[in-house]
Amino acid sequence: MSKTNHATFDQEKKSVPIGRRTAAVWIMIIGIIFIATNLRSPLTSVGPLVGFIRDSMHISNTMAGMITTLPLLAFAFFSPIVPRLGRKYGMEPIILVSIIVLTLGIILRSLSGVAALYIGTAVIGLAISVCNVFLPSLIKREFPEKIGLMTGVYSIFMNLFGAIASGISVPIAVHLGFGWQGALGIWGIVSFVAILTWLPQIKRRNRTAANVHHNKSDERKVNVWSSAIAWQVSLFMGLQSMLFYVLIAWLPEILKVQGISSDQSGWLLTIMQLALLPFTFIVPVIAGRMSSQRSLVIITSSLFIAGTLGLLYGSSYLLVFWVILLGIGGGFAFSLAMMFFSLRTRDSHQAAELSGMAQSVGYLLAAIAPTLFGYIHDITDSWTIPLLIMTGSSFLLLIFGLGAARNRFIASS
Repeated sequence: MSKTNHATFDQEKKSVPIGRRTAAVWIMIIGIIFIATNLRSPLTSVGPLVGFIRDSMHISNTMAGMITTLPLLAFAFFSPIVPRLGRKYGMEPIILVSIIVLTLGIILRSLSGVAALYIGTAVIGLAISVCNVFLPSLIKREFPEKIGLMTGVYSIFMNLFGAIASGISVPIAVHLGFGWQGALGIWGIVSFVAILTWLPQIKRRNRTAANVHHNKSDERKVNVWSSAIAWQVSLFMGLQSMLFYVLIAWLPEILKVQGISSDQSGWLLTIMQLALLPFTFIVPVIAGRMSSQRSLVIITSSLFIAGTLGLLYGSSYLLVFWVILLGIGGGFAFSLAMMFFSLRTRDSHQAAELSGMAQSVGYLLAAIAPTLFGYIHDITDSWTIPLLIMTGSSFLLLIFGLGAARNRFIASS
């Protein structure tokens, strides 16, 4: 944004009463929080219910596994398209449409029939991919001086509700008698509330569109797919997604081999997800105050390496410790990936382009990796090679992360 446009924008802000500006900021923050609560909960609520769904629908384990894979594939293939929609129609309207579509997808998934289950699941994936791409870009545009804080806010609500959804799905389905349809459908209430909290943003769309019009001549066009730093950010995003979803899929099975019961392994998976929560808030705030985030990348990789080697060669008495290390590593990695979208770009449009590219690469790896790791386990009858691959991936996370953490923009790479 040029100095002239900065001055124009500042004058426009000053012309609005302070009380109204403060209210608008808080309405935006509330809207972002409620959108964040919908980015994982419709997905993480499925895992504990897969057995119920399989038995009710009379489908195979492979088909049941597709319920969790479909949204990730939707993220991978739709994310690069999302920034174009934002440029054409604006972020606020597209986000509103996506939340409405998400609500419809949740309802459709909860209806009877295999077709409704899979179509609804795919629709949910497409809707969430829009918000996944746009939230970092929106935060860069609306909170340029508070990127770290706001990234931490939306990250912690996203992960908190994701963990809550995993924990309450079975109690809602079994103890409250709602069945798996009700346990999945109840998240439509949360997405409906998100629609209501986002409606005020459409009213301020004209002012935002005017500001964007002023600044379009200053936008730096860049092909992110030809940028070295963009690829480093994307591969960092991809590797952290791969590590996280492999652990979500297989950590309980890895622990069972070490003599841990199903109940205990489930609790350890929950502990891993809870361990990452505070760091999804703390790390973005710290990263936003640093010119280079290389030290945070080194810590991230070290946590993953220590955790995976601990599972492989460490004492079984320290399993909780290894799992917590992996959880903290996941919190560091996810937060840094989200921050790189803003820190390595000059404006909100570039942030959306980089977010779309990185999430496409990231979720494609996340969709493929759990199946691949399960296949390697089947042919080797051991978790040794999969864990060694995870260790090697943690070293690659370090290499690409050090490149992504450089204090440079994608346009100048």
